[in-house]
Amino acid sequence: MKSSNFDELLDLAIGAAKAAGELLNTRPTVFDISQKSSAVDFATQMDIASEKLIVERILAARPDDGIIGEEGSDRASTSGYTWVIDPLDGTVNYFYGMPGWNVSIAVKDGDGVAAAAVYAPSINSLWTATRGGGAFLNGLAISCNDPITLDRALIGTGFSYDLGKRQEQASLVARLIPLIRDLRRNGAAAVDLCSIAMGALDGYYEIGLKEWDLAAGGLIASEAGAIISGRAGGPAGEEMVIAAGPALHARLIAEIG
Repeated sequence: MKSSNFDELLDLAIGAAKAAGELLNTRPTVFDISQKSSAVDFATQMDIASEKLIVERILAARPDDGIIGEEGSDRASTSGYTWVIDPLDGTVNYFYGMPGWNVSIAVKDGDGVAAAAVYAPSINSLWTATRGGGAFLNGLAISCNDPITLDRALIGTGFSYDLGKRQEQASLVARLIPLIRDLRRNGAAAVDLCSIAMGALDGYYEIGLKEWDLAAGGLIASEAGAIISGRAGGPAGEEMVIAAGPALHARLIAEIG
């Protein structure tokens, strides 16, 4: 599919994300909690219901596509396209009634992520991008901040559910705090990446992101001019994600790479 035709995929992603956001806005008074990797890593009945809604909507339109979903709705693709879904990114924010939780949907082909939508209804924000087509917030074009020096940089991060990784993350925070403007921990990776795209953060790093955390927000940030990489400048992955405009990205690699 040519980049000019990615809009069809984007429209499907937007529709599914908005439908899931509407579902999630009906917040339950009682939560059913399912523990995942640890006592602080959990899903609710709303994570599961949101993923079910998104998958059904996508497969109704494109039954041959594959699925990678955080809550386990995986299936192989026979079309060459696979959807990467985080049905409720920022579950802890949602559980506590804090803003910034979102629905993150991306679709990838053999060349990488082709289209992406991140919808955060609690802050009235819909970020979108197609590969080669730029990045947008509520329909308006956005771009990352560049150049930014490290001492003027507002940096975002998150903390792993793995307590061992949290120790490494604490050491990184201690290393960076004297060097930067300030640090933010917002609680939702996709919105952090989209904040890079719109200039609400200058840089972002995190250990332990899964594909569904990174896929949609990563494309949006990249299309806004940011560089997304791993610790040493190679591919981003679970071991490390570093995102920033080109000038700051190089400095972050030097400091925490």
